[in-house]
Amino acid sequence: MPALSLRSGAPLVFSPLILIGLLGAAWWLATQEGEGRLLSFWALAGIFFGIILQRSRFCFYCIANDFFSWRDARGLVGILVALAIGTIGYHAVFGAFQPVPVAGRIPPGAHIGPVSWVLPLASLVFGLGMAISGSCVSAHLYRLGEGSIASIFALLGTGLGFVLGFASWNFFYLRAIQEAPVLWLPAHLGYGGSLLLQLFLIGALLTCLLRYRWPPGPHTRWPLRAIFTERWPVYIGGLLIGALGTVVYFRSGALGVTAELGSVARTTADKFHLLPERLEGLDSFAGCATVVKETLLSKNGVFVLGLIGGAFAAALAAGQFQPRWPDLKTLVRNFGGGILLGWGAMLALGCTVGTLLSGIMAAAASGWIFAFFCLAGAWLGWRLRRHFRF
Repeated sequence: MPALSLRSGAPLVFSPLILIGLLGAAWWLATQEGEGRLLSFWALAGIFFGIILQRSRFCFYCIANDFFSWRDARGLVGILVALAIGTIGYHAVFGAFQPVPVAGRIPPGAHIGPVSWVLPLASLVFGLGMAISGSCVSAHLYRLGEGSIASIFALLGTGLGFVLGFASWNFFYLRAIQEAPVLWLPAHLGYGGSLLLQLFLIGALLTCLLRYRWPPGPHTRWPLRAIFTERWPVYIGGLLIGALGTVVYFRSGALGVTAELGSVARTTADKFHLLPERLEGLDSFAGCATVVKETLLSKNGVFVLGLIGGAFAAALAAGQFQPRWPDLKTLVRNFGGGILLGWGAMLALGCTVGTLLSGIMAAAASGWIFAFFCLAGAWLGWRLRRHFRF
C-alpha cells in the first residue's frame, strides 16, 4: 500500500521539537534521585545511537544483503570501522581499570560470553531470523522511528522467541553452557597481543572487502542537506558507533539492545507462570542480561526508548518517516523471523549490537564466533528468500 506522509514542510517544524522534547526528558531524568543521572546518560546515548543508525542505515541484514546481492562492500566496511575504533577504545579503558589482564577476572559489564556448540547454533538461528524478518533487532527498533508497522510484529515475535528461549535454556545450559569456557583474549595474549590480533583480523577482512564493488555515495553542495537529508556513508556511522561504544562502556557498561526486550518477555512470562522454576546459571553471565522487572525505568529501557526517539527525529528531518500498512504475508514473515531473532538472542546472550559489536570490541572470542555464524545464517536466509520468493 502507498506510504503515509506528513505535509510538506512539517518535518522541518516537528523534527527539532521532537529532539528538544527528548533532550528535555533526559534532563528531567537527571534531576531524579537515585540513578537519575545514570538513566539520563543512557537516554542521551540512545538518542545519539538512534540518529546514527537511521542516518547511516546501519542495519546488519541490509548491509549483508547489499553484499550478497550486489557485492556492495560499503556497509561491511562500516562495521569493520566500528570494530576497529571500539577495539582500540575498549583496550585503553581495560588497561586503565585492570592494568594486568588475568584469566578468570572478566572486566565488569563487558559482553564476554561462554563458548560452546550452543553459541554457533544460536547465532545461526539469529542470522536466519534477520534474513526472514528483513532486519536485525536494532534496525527494527530504529525503523519504528521511521514508522515501520511491520517492525512492530517482528519485535512481538522477538518477545515470543525470548520466552521460547527461556523455556529451552536449562536444556542447553546443563548440556553445554555450564562447562563452557569464557574466552577473553587479553587474558591469554595480554592487551598488546590482543589488540594486535584483533586489528590484524579487521585489517585482513578490510583488505578482502576492498576488492569488491564500491558505488559512489551521494554528493551535495549543501552541508546541512548532507547531514539532515542524505544518508551518511556507513563508515561514518561505524566511526561514530565505535566512539560511542567506548564512551558508554567507560561511563557505565556495554552497548546492547535486547536486555530490555528480554526483560519484558521474562517479566510477562513469569506473570503467566510460563518460565521454568529455575533458570540455571542465567543471571551469572555478562551480556544483555534479562531480569524480572520491578521498576518501569531501567538503563537499557531508556536507551531503547531514546534510540526510537532519536531515529524518529532523524527520519522526520530527512522526510523518511513513511508509515506503510504491510500485507498479511509481510506481517507473518516479520513475526516468524522475530521468533528466530528472540530465540537466538536469548541463547547467545545478545544480538548484533551486544554480542557482536560490544563483544568483539571487548576482545571476546564469543563475539567473533557470533559474527561468523550470524553472517552464515543471514546468507542461508537470503538464499531461502530468493529461492522461495518470500
